[in-house]
Amino acid sequence: MEKKVKYVIALIFILEIILGIITQNVVMLVSFLGINILIFYWFIDTLEKKRTSQDNTRQADLSVKIAHETLPFMRRGLNEKNAHAIAKIIQDIGQVAAVSITDCEKQLAYIGAGCDRHHPGDKILTEATREVIKTNNFKIVQTQGELNCPLADTCECPLAAAVIVPLVCKGIVVGTFKLYETKDGKMSPDLIRLAIGMGQILSLQVELADLDHQANLVTEAKLDALQAQINPHFFFNVMNTIIATSRSNPNRARRLLIHLAEFFRKALKSKASLISLKEEMEFVNTYLVLEKARFGRKLKIKSEIPRDLMEAEVPRLSIQPLVENAVKHGITPKLIGGTVLIRVDRIESESGDIELLVEIIDDGLGIDAKRLKDVLLPGVGSGNGVGLANVHARLQGLYGEEYGLVIASKLNEGATVTMRLPYSRIIKQEVS
Repeated sequence: MEKKVKYVIALIFILEIILGIITQNVVMLVSFLGINILIFYWFIDTLEKKRTSQDNTRQADLSVKIAHETLPFMRRGLNEKNAHAIAKIIQDIGQVAAVSITDCEKQLAYIGAGCDRHHPGDKILTEATREVIKTNNFKIVQTQGELNCPLADTCECPLAAAVIVPLVCKGIVVGTFKLYETKDGKMSPDLIRLAIGMGQILSLQVELADLDHQANLVTEAKLDALQAQINPHFFFNVMNTIIATSRSNPNRARRLLIHLAEFFRKALKSKASLISLKEEMEFVNTYLVLEKARFGRKLKIKSEIPRDLMEAEVPRLSIQPLVENAVKHGITPKLIGGTVLIRVDRIESESGDIELLVEIIDDGLGIDAKRLKDVLLPGVGSGNGVGLANVHARLQGLYGEEYGLVIASKLNEGATVTMRLPYSRIIKQEVS
């Protein structure tokens, strides 16, 4: 289409000159030339605007594509492994001679021309890069001399031009992003715009990664605080049981103290927030030994747990508080006693994910409908209220709001507490 327009303008221009010569009308010839010059200028201006618009659209498309593919790596932090993946994505999509990412002291990643001379972990060499880190302003280097590399005299480096952009997090420079050109060509305006735009996008991603890290620290602190509530809660309940037993049967009380010591030895030995189902059931069984000493035949326990699920991963002290709740609030108030069933299964969720389903079912007194909706709120339960509410909060902190406890109950018909969590197995580390 553009070529056709050019041909038409040229043809009209020639015809007008011929017409002016034939008529020998100088005024007409000058008028035609003036009009043609205006038309030609308009055409060139329109063509330039169209090309600029297309270039801007192309650069925007490249930036969006690069941002989309680099975000998962940038959210994991600025290190050598992630920087290498990001640099490769940028070079593949942007088709540039070389890409470099640094922190404020060393090279994190370099891909492209001259990569045999630039290695991850090398100290920053060029004065231009140090200037960008110091001033927090991007720098366009159009000659090899402006790079001011101290090894320029001893190395046949192919790099001749660069755009160096600071990576900024909360107003502080944390690194640089660089696009290079070789001796065959200087930095084009398009490449400069791409580098500046990508520097801004990468800086935003660095800030997002920092926010993620801070949010994780807060979540871990909350989980540690909730975890710390469980041990004293369990301890005081068990001590009450032992005190009650010591009056009638001192020897049994001594054995129970040994069981209690074993329980806390295991609890203190395992610092991990996630343990195997087998380990969690050891906590449960130790607790039940202590409770059965108090209630005798009044308390019956059943379990339906497939052997192949014993290595499934569960939060530490997550099932024991549910069993304790069933015993304390469901079975204990009944004069004739009752049964607690512990059932574990592997299921497939609606989205197709494999999940672990844990159910604690009792045939005790149940929960009144008015009270049921508030049971999982902190401080609502009896005592210090850290049982069900604690486990519910920890599950949501670890796995998200879609997880947690679900309670189904009717007064005088027992209760079922369901715990659902993503299925994974504990990876055993071999001791060398």
